[in-house]
Amino acid sequence: MNNQKGQGFGFGLGKMKELAAAFQKAQQIQEDAKNLQAELEAMEIEAQSADGFVIVKVSGDQKPLSIDIKPEALVGKSAEELSAFVTAVVKDAHQKSTDIMRERMESLTGNLGLPGM
Repeated sequence: MNNQKGQGFGFGLGKMKELAAAFQKAQQIQEDAKNLQAELEAMEIEAQSADGFVIVKVSGDQKPLSIDIKPEALVGKSAEELSAFVTAVVKDAHQKSTDIMRERMESLTGNLGLPGM
């Protein structure tokens, strides 16, 4: 029979405090992630052609919001040229959204000390 007292499962008071602190930090990170998601959804990121005739808006979580093509964009262009023009602006808007999302995620995870983040 083992006569040692107070050893339980190997969790002393110090370990319980560490566990509680880790749990609290995890809850805060979850709340921050939820807030970030809402912020990204509400964002409106815009890209436009150099002449301003094509304007694309996407949300911060990369959902397409609108494409505005001004009548001037149609002048002197074939359907293929206009399609390429619009595609380039959509790609630009998507890249801007991706960059913003990455920056915000890095700021959220930067304090965690996770490898590769």
